[in-house]
Amino acid sequence: MPRVKKQNPFAARKRQKRENGPPKPDRRALPYEEIKRDNAFFIKYYELQKICATEEEWTQFLTSIRDNLPTTFRVTGFKDEAKALLAIIESQLFTEYVRAVAELHQKAPEEVERPLCLPWYPNGLAYQLHLTRKDIRRSEPLYRLHNFLIVETTAGGISRQEAVSMIPPIVLDVKPTDKVLDMCAAPGSKTAQLIEALHASPEEHKIPPGFVLANDVDNNRCYMLVHQAKRLNSPCLLVTNHDSSAFPNLLTTQPDGSQAILKFDKILCDVPCSGDGTLRKNPDIWLKWNLAQAYNLHGIQYRIVRRGAEMLEVGGRLVYSTCSLNPIENEAVLQRILKETDGALELVDAGHLVPGLKYKPGMTDWKLATKEVDQVFTSFDEVPESLHTIIRPGMFPLPADEMAKIGLEKCIRVLPHLQDSGGFFVAVLEKRRQLDFEKNDVKELVALNEKAKEPEAAKEPQLDEEGKPIEEKSVPWGPQRKRRRLHGYKEDPYVFFGENDSDYEAIKEFYQLDGSLNKRCLLTRCLTDKKKNIYYCSDVIRDLVVNNEHNIKIINTGVKTFVRCENRHTVHPYRLAQEGLQASNAFMGASRRIEVERDDLVLLLNCTDPTKPPSTHELKQETQQRCKELGVGSCILKYVDERFTLFVVGWRGTSSLRAYVQKDETIHILRLLGADLSKFETNKYEEARAAAAAAALTATDDAKEAGEGGEGAVAEASESLVATPMDTETEVAAES
Repeated sequence: MPRVKKQNPFAARKRQKRENGPPKPDRRALPYEEIKRDNAFFIKYYELQKICATEEEWTQFLTSIRDNLPTTFRVTGFKDEAKALLAIIESQLFTEYVRAVAELHQKAPEEVERPLCLPWYPNGLAYQLHLTRKDIRRSEPLYRLHNFLIVETTAGGISRQEAVSMIPPIVLDVKPTDKVLDMCAAPGSKTAQLIEALHASPEEHKIPPGFVLANDVDNNRCYMLVHQAKRLNSPCLLVTNHDSSAFPNLLTTQPDGSQAILKFDKILCDVPCSGDGTLRKNPDIWLKWNLAQAYNLHGIQYRIVRRGAEMLEVGGRLVYSTCSLNPIENEAVLQRILKETDGALELVDAGHLVPGLKYKPGMTDWKLATKEVDQVFTSFDEVPESLHTIIRPGMFPLPADEMAKIGLEKCIRVLPHLQDSGGFFVAVLEKRRQLDFEKNDVKELVALNEKAKEPEAAKEPQLDEEGKPIEEKSVPWGPQRKRRRLHGYKEDPYVFFGENDSDYEAIKEFYQLDGSLNKRCLLTRCLTDKKKNIYYCSDVIRDLVVNNEHNIKIINTGVKTFVRCENRHTVHPYRLAQEGLQASNAFMGASRRIEVERDDLVLLLNCTDPTKPPSTHELKQETQQRCKELGVGSCILKYVDERFTLFVVGWRGTSSLRAYVQKDETIHILRLLGADLSKFETNKYEEARAAAAAAALTATDDAKEAGEGGEGAVAEASESLVATPMDTETEVAAES
């Protein structure tokens, strides 16, 4: 029998395209059409709700929400160098900002409006620029500002975040001792704020006693969350992947050794929403906004806040927030949970925590409507039966006497025109007593955990309708070692150090580790005798992982502290990692420390070629002397300034000393030291012009060699000289 030849699907597709006629024009080559910022249903619905007090204010609201959103950022507050960085921003950066904006808009410098310090953000650490993200990315006069924002964001010095998105973590009022849960955490800007608050008292706590557990239902967004939070290098963070509305009870170990169900002191419920408060940042929402989104989301929003209330400690605080203006997603959800809990939850006024913020109180009356807003309903009795599965009785406002008791006016409604921002809704709840529907059966939870720990072979097989065991199908392709779960692939295990770990004893001796470091909190991500990366987490995070790793999918925890670095000249195989130095520094002895002066540190950081580290003979005499006392290996470089103290991972070679710091953090430190940054400053516009000129020259030479077509090739290459360069930098997503 003749062998059947397999068809090439790519070739078949090309043949089909040829048969179907000429190809359609590439949409990416067409000019970008500006989105029309209008939606009749949106305008009709919010005019119906009377979210603005007067016609004049309504006009201001519509004008503002159709405008682009200004750029905002905040300085990372818990770091020693925050004040020094803020001083540099307010002097050098804003001076450059005024000059660049004057050039961009063809104005005199004195006519340029200076950046606005947000009055309600603590310690004056947040600023609003009168520029959009598009302005900053695509305007050559602003390239230095753009470079600054990218570098400092990556280094963890600042966070770029929408102004109103900063409000929920502030009113949650996190302390270093709090157990904090962020139920819908991705992409992570608010989580970063929570971590900053947790580390706000470094002089009081080596490692904060509290922690932040950041969860998200979307597996892919969890990794974006890890990327955002990792910039802060906290050993007190645990990232999980689970449905927030069905978040499992977690076990914790009590001081007496017994197990109990974990209750959180602070919970942030920044729930999924229709997002119409972000129209200024995401104009594509104008095209697809409709009321069906709010009706569909109301149920999941309620279930998330209900589950959060169950996990909250009595006396604890829960913040419910959305980037939506719709009362169906805001006040209607809150009135439902407040009525159901019958006084166990109470709305509290948190306006004093954001002094200077302009906002409106929560709504106490609203109306519902059809998707096209052509029928308006004031009670469920008016809703036609065909809409009963979409519009529910609990979405309508409660009677006036019940409404007065729950105090929805204590909510915070931020509208775009009040202070040139996005739209946002925030409510603060406190728990007065246990809820009637809470499940706190410790024995049942322990039994479930023990069952989950059983090996696959010991578990009862699943049976089909005929009572036969269901065999797990295997496929002859794909990554067999990574078995697909409900959300993403199975994560690597968390392997903590045992009591008699030989690697730990060698590390302890080499770095003279303090006895207060719990070696059981060191971990690796694979089962192997030769560890590559060693991570560190706090005691309470270790307890959470050990007790619950079979009960919930853990995505990430711990900060990289030691890295295997086998060098023929050193007796110790592990070097320090800069990421984990913030945590590990407190436990390090004096044997591997070198105190350096400013000039020495600037010299070390300016060395960007790892094959040519600075010789110790180039350093100050005191530094040379200290280097002679150290053997080859990793060390800590300490620099003391009257404003701050810096700790940097270094490497003492046989005759050299170098800093082990990534490029963005190198620039950050050099900026703090007042050093020259010109060698690191890149102008992508100049680079693009140089590349285009080189391409034109090459095209000309090729045309001359070919002997024909020279004029066309030169003209084509010349056009690229004036083309706008592509924006290739990776930017951290601003959140809402």
